[in-house]
Amino acid sequence: MNSMRIVFFGTPDFAVASLAALVDHGYEVVGVVTAPDKPAGRGQKLQPSAVKSYAIEHNLRILQPTNLKSEEFISDLRSLTADIQIVVAFRMLPEAVWNMPRLGTYNVHGSLLPDYRGAAPINWAIINGETTTGVTFFKLKHEIDTGSILLNRSITIDENETAGEVYHRLMHEGASLLLESLKLIESGNYELREQHITENTKHAPKIFKDDCEINWNQPAQQVHNFIHGLSPFPCAFTNVRYAENNEVWKVIKTQKTNDSCASSDHFKREGNQIFVACSDKWLEILEIQTPGKRKLSASEFLNGFKTDITAVQVKKKPSDEGF
Repeated sequence: MNSMRIVFFGTPDFAVASLAALVDHGYEVVGVVTAPDKPAGRGQKLQPSAVKSYAIEHNLRILQPTNLKSEEFISDLRSLTADIQIVVAFRMLPEAVWNMPRLGTYNVHGSLLPDYRGAAPINWAIINGETTTGVTFFKLKHEIDTGSILLNRSITIDENETAGEVYHRLMHEGASLLLESLKLIESGNYELREQHITENTKHAPKIFKDDCEINWNQPAQQVHNFIHGLSPFPCAFTNVRYAENNEVWKVIKTQKTNDSCASSDHFKREGNQIFVACSDKWLEILEIQTPGKRKLSASEFLNGFKTDITAVQVKKKPSDEGF
């Protein structure tokens, strides 16, 4: 058993990998703080977070505050007498919380800070066409994602990877980096380095539904990055019209081509393949989801689609809109 008493803050499955790493390596996790249960599904029954489900299975003490500044929560947290607090994919903490343990509070963040501070670092790295990203272990302070860095680790991004695929890889890289960082802190032989912001530092603000409409007037490379950066969630979409239907189609995966297209084109079909026109080239749609349907490959979609795909009209945004 490792000697440090740890309180862990996290909510989604991204955080579970780090919590599991602590438990599996014998760290004393004296408390787990996670979001309150939320209604989900058709019946809107209350569902626990992924972190809570893991904590229940491993008999860990669970705290689910609705107000992180409440006296009751602060008192309960203080009673755990943590040496250090670890935050992975959780909301912003007040100073009374992050400044409580003697060794401080540290965060595992899904980017190479100071680039991509904010709520959606993985999405934005792919949207912006980055070929490298990573995870950073840093000590919290007042401003979000600005604390001093202990360690970071980089990975490459394949040009056809989605945010979901990179998310899964970084989830495990983050857990590994957490263990490496804790060993350094336990040894007492470590050094924190300050972050330095420049005019070229990139940001990762929260992405809202209205931000996810595809701008087909952009180059195919940019559209491809945008779609993959939002896949599988919150998911890029396009408004289409055919026959008497006006629908929203979600585009999950695409593949670039070298074929030029005319600006008046929309969709075209070649065998079991679907292509859509961008400002410069055709982009192949590999996976798509229409209203009320599951995600389908292009060939599955075409097998059930009764309209000539070339008759489908795409609502194109003005070229100066979008990201």
